[in-house]
Amino acid sequence: MKTRYLLSAVALATVSVLGLTACSGGGDAAAGSKGDELKGLTGDIGAKDFSEQFILAHLTSQLLNAHGAKTEANTKLVGSANVRQALEKDDFLGYWEYTGTSWVTYNGNTTPVKGEEEQFKATKEADAKKGIAWLDPAKLNNTYAFAIRSSEAKKLGVKTLSDVAKLPKEDQTFCIESEFSTRDDGWPGLKKAYGIDVPDSNVALLDTGVIYTATQKGEDCNFGEVFQTDGRIPALKLTVMEDDKQFFPVYQGAFTLKQTTLDKYPEIADVVAEATKLLTTAEMQKLNAQVDVDGEDPEDVARDWLEQNGLI
Repeated sequence: MKTRYLLSAVALATVSVLGLTACSGGGDAAAGSKGDELKGLTGDIGAKDFSEQFILAHLTSQLLNAHGAKTEANTKLVGSANVRQALEKDDFLGYWEYTGTSWVTYNGNTTPVKGEEEQFKATKEADAKKGIAWLDPAKLNNTYAFAIRSSEAKKLGVKTLSDVAKLPKEDQTFCIESEFSTRDDGWPGLKKAYGIDVPDSNVALLDTGVIYTATQKGEDCNFGEVFQTDGRIPALKLTVMEDDKQFFPVYQGAFTLKQTTLDKYPEIADVVAEATKLLTTAEMQKLNAQVDVDGEDPEDVARDWLEQNGLI
């Protein structure tokens, strides 16, 4: 479970206060009709509390509405577990989830499944037992990663985390989050998996947002802990190191909803697939950058992307 997906006790207590019917604006009216096969489908499309999720919620809502549905994006909840709970209680029609989050957090597994397809299959089967369906996944993986400014990557000749572990100690400097520093699937486990052995003075503990700029400057560290679909990676000209030993869990994104809803409206799968097949890690980075770097509104970013791809 990544930091941004952690459940806070305060968030659980405030679900009723926030109000699950609250939406971010006047709704997601479709720019153009593509059909009416989803006529009668209503509800909120949920989102966790960060830009990528806001974009995906609006994107999905607008796409469904272009096919006859009447949905809205709800971006008011805080905490991954609250969003999942809203789906389970039928307060949300659906939302985008990540395989690693469901596998570890909701299904209580401590060890990730190796391989993207294998992890997806295992997660889908585990949630099916709870009445939750996973549509076909996108080729985006919002997992942990380590990045370095591209110019320094070329200078040091590193492409993988195994390459990083072979560098001289003075070049093995890292910026990480405080929680990542103590998790078995974070810094302690990573060091063990790759044989990284550096003193504490080589590791700087920073807030998530600061890590990106610190990595770009290269003063506090060469290598910064990042999230792979973050738009700041290309914007700051950072290069992600390949996790060649597949240490980190896969966080592949897919739209999730109740199986009963899918049974009633099976066309949802084909409609959502129109967008899903285009959402790669690189494409998601571009969309996230429009919000996190350029300051654009997630709803506008979603609509522009759907129009550019002829989906609405």
